[in-house]
Amino acid sequence: MSSLPDENFRDSIATIDKQGKRSWIFAKIPKGKLYERRKILSYFLLLFLFSAPFVKINGNQFLLFNVIDRKFNIFSFPFWPQDFHIFVIIMIIGVVSLALFTVAFGRIFCGWFCPQTIFMEMVFRRIEFWIEGDRGAQIRLSKQAWDAEKIRKRVIKWFVFYVISFFIANVFLAYLIGSDELLKFITEGPLHNTKTLIALIIFTYVFYFIYISFREQVCIIACPYGRLQGVLLDNKSIIVAYDHVRGEKETGRAKYHKNEDRAATGKGDCIDCKLCIHVCPTGIDIRNGTQLECTNCTACIDECDHIMESVGMPKGLIRYASEDEIVKKEKFVFTTRMKGYASVLLILTGVFIGMLFLRNDVEATILHLPGQLFQHKGENISNIYTFKVVNKTEHDFDDVYFKLVSPKGTIKLVGADHFTVKKQDLAEGTLFVEINPVFLDEDKINIKIEVYNNKELIDTETTNFIGPISFD
Repeated sequence: MSSLPDENFRDSIATIDKQGKRSWIFAKIPKGKLYERRKILSYFLLLFLFSAPFVKINGNQFLLFNVIDRKFNIFSFPFWPQDFHIFVIIMIIGVVSLALFTVAFGRIFCGWFCPQTIFMEMVFRRIEFWIEGDRGAQIRLSKQAWDAEKIRKRVIKWFVFYVISFFIANVFLAYLIGSDELLKFITEGPLHNTKTLIALIIFTYVFYFIYISFREQVCIIACPYGRLQGVLLDNKSIIVAYDHVRGEKETGRAKYHKNEDRAATGKGDCIDCKLCIHVCPTGIDIRNGTQLECTNCTACIDECDHIMESVGMPKGLIRYASEDEIVKKEKFVFTTRMKGYASVLLILTGVFIGMLFLRNDVEATILHLPGQLFQHKGENISNIYTFKVVNKTEHDFDDVYFKLVSPKGTIKLVGADHFTVKKQDLAEGTLFVEINPVFLDEDKINIKIEVYNNKELIDTETTNFIGPISFD
């Protein structure tokens, strides 16, 4: 009995039944060459993810995304709000890179690099396999009454999932507030840091909910990246694909019978074992073609290769391939669209590198105090300003002061003539600029102020100076 692809597969998803209720995915334990490679890569990425906020280079946390204090470290390079344009360029480069990668290789990022997939498939699901067993055992346990065995297994799983979620939440918090602050909170105890404790509990339950209940729905419903496939993919994109030409042939797929000459009967190489469906973590049938639920995790490739090898047929019925390779036997080519994305990526990377070289370690901002015009101070005209000096370096500036370069005049700081700016910190204050009217050609002129530290020029700033209107 042969069978053909389901023509109505796009009208529903595997995680929702006909009544509109959640249909739980019980995935088979994946095995194979690609799965082993994914495990190695995943454990390396997990090691990087857990260690990055605790690694420091030149005193800077390797990765930090402190939105509250607006401090960011990318590969130990500190970025302040004044560097926001550089941060935006980094994000755009990431988006363009992801688009280029998707156009060329499909949703391979989701299967090999996405933190959600890595945690779900390489951490939580593997623990689930260890506690509850393979697909068949999990299905039986689900239907089983709440006896001692089911309660024991479920409680153990829930507890282990919660502990891991709590650990992930701590690491996540280290990315947001800094590892030093996190370790200080842990040392001081939760009673001294109730706000942090509340945030930690919220993060823990978010992660726990995702991996105990929401699971693959993140990739299917919440993540917008799957929807981008319809825009970015074409017939030349390399994806996890079922070779329908070889699998269906003239009469379609059919069950395997020993010593059968399938070529003579016109049957395809697909023996309709459905193991590619059972091993899929999102429950799709890859034989129906590209679907937004597919994360390109390669579990179906390994399973199909194992079956093909078992029945004496060539491997690769499901493999990385483009639609044109399957239908037209065309090899992968770098298309015009890919070249366009690559060109944009190259330009953005050049702009980013240029910004890094032009980026100052010290940035001073001097702004005229809003709503204030000018005052007469004896023979001089005085304007009031606010200033901010940001020290992005890893050493303190212990003797910072200002000097008016042009026109001739004096600068007076409120408080003291000199001040200190700690490393990775900023100093703010108020200053007055006094200029004799002789040097004021107009009622509003530009003035140039230099910023020094121990007689070393560290920055130069230009601002406006307002004087009386001249009626000459």
